[in-house]
Amino acid sequence: MPRGDGLLTHELDPQDQGPQDACGVFGIYAPNEEVAKLTYFGLYALQHRGQESAGIATSNGDKLLVYKDMGLVSQVFDEAALSALTGHIAVGHARYSTTGASTWANAQPTLGPTKHGTVALGHNGNLTNTHRLLDLVEERLGHDRREAMHGGGCTDTAILTALLGWDRYDTLAETAIELLPHVEGAFCLVFTDEDTLYAARDPQGVRPLVLGKVPSGGWVVASETAALDIVGAVFEREVEPGEFLTINGDGVHSQHFAKADPKGCIFEYVYLARPDTTINGRSLHAARVEMGRQLAREYPVEADMVMPTPESGTPAAVGYAQESGIKFGQGLVKNAYVGRTFIQPSQTLRQLGIRLKLNPLREQIEGKRLVVVDDSIVRGNTQRAVVAMLREAGAAEVHLRISSPPVEWPCFYGIDFATRDELIGVQMSVEEIRADLGADSLGYISVDGMIAATEQSRERLCTACFTGEYPIEPPVNAKHLLASQPVEVSP
Repeated sequence: MPRGDGLLTHELDPQDQGPQDACGVFGIYAPNEEVAKLTYFGLYALQHRGQESAGIATSNGDKLLVYKDMGLVSQVFDEAALSALTGHIAVGHARYSTTGASTWANAQPTLGPTKHGTVALGHNGNLTNTHRLLDLVEERLGHDRREAMHGGGCTDTAILTALLGWDRYDTLAETAIELLPHVEGAFCLVFTDEDTLYAARDPQGVRPLVLGKVPSGGWVVASETAALDIVGAVFEREVEPGEFLTINGDGVHSQHFAKADPKGCIFEYVYLARPDTTINGRSLHAARVEMGRQLAREYPVEADMVMPTPESGTPAAVGYAQESGIKFGQGLVKNAYVGRTFIQPSQTLRQLGIRLKLNPLREQIEGKRLVVVDDSIVRGNTQRAVVAMLREAGAAEVHLRISSPPVEWPCFYGIDFATRDELIGVQMSVEEIRADLGADSLGYISVDGMIAATEQSRERLCTACFTGEYPIEPPVNAKHLLASQPVEVSP
């Protein structure tokens, strides 16, 4: 699973794919800066949000240029590519596919014609009414256009790009303001034409989007505050749910296309966003440390050492150690040079499992009662291998503590969870999971404890993957993903 703050436990085992976030978006309007290079570094900070493809589009006020390809940001761009992307406006995107195939054709930003030029669009999230939007394509752009898009298995981003090309209005801003109330689901959009940078966030604000100011003059919009930090932009504020921004030489202009009904994704707090990011005024590192403290209060145990599964479990492990008074230590060493690889391991190496990426510190482990803290369990393959590795290294006891509740429901808003049939939290009780993983005890944080750690009110958060309470109606063609259990839709 893509992450920017270290090695995700689920990434250790390619067969144990955990939740994948959809994308990272970045946009900048800065006449006095090398916007392509700033966008490159902004995307570098957002790499954890998407590792399949990357792209940058720039405008010099006269024409749009775009460069995109499959792979990581550092693999896609070099000095020559960035030097060719001239201008004072840029839109960047790092993609993980939740709709549409992982192919070059679906890499973003997507390009499309408008009444007076071209639009380049980057999107983070996932739409829930694409069938209705395809009907809108037919109504406004013709039957042939709809059939071509539907038959080609296009992404929801491509549908939005096409609809922004409707020629009824004189400006792209007018077209967008008319279109956005028709769009349902989670979306953070950053797009540009030849003259202006635009940004929009869905009325529920499911995914984060922030606005920053460039000291030399200009503005940045990005998925996370960490991307502002890396380019030297000063955080101004969050883009509000239901807000549409127009950014040009006259500054930032705001209008709302829908009433805000905040339902921010709680998984951003658990681990999707970087720990050095802030959402709604809450440091995510501080939230994760507090989740660990809450875990220690809810599931205490006598032990000799608290250790994380590197790196995603580290903040919660620190919190657990602080609250419990048990010594914090590192029991596993991560190989920093083993990242994503396209080379499949041999059968011999596959049998070694996560030893390619983690190795135990035997002198830290042998004879110890260990509390192992992780952020989530999806299928359980990785945790099962970690427990076995620690026991082989001489651990006396292994107690698993998880800083999120059992994942039991699919996400329709931009996180690609496994299906319900594949989620261990659906198939087994907590005691059955403990036995299956080989742990001496297992404790998940409660939903209430997790929410309290975010310092947000329950009413402002989406907890659907844990509770089945969906703030936005799921897609009509996805009911089978909910199995036979009924879905609750919050008012």
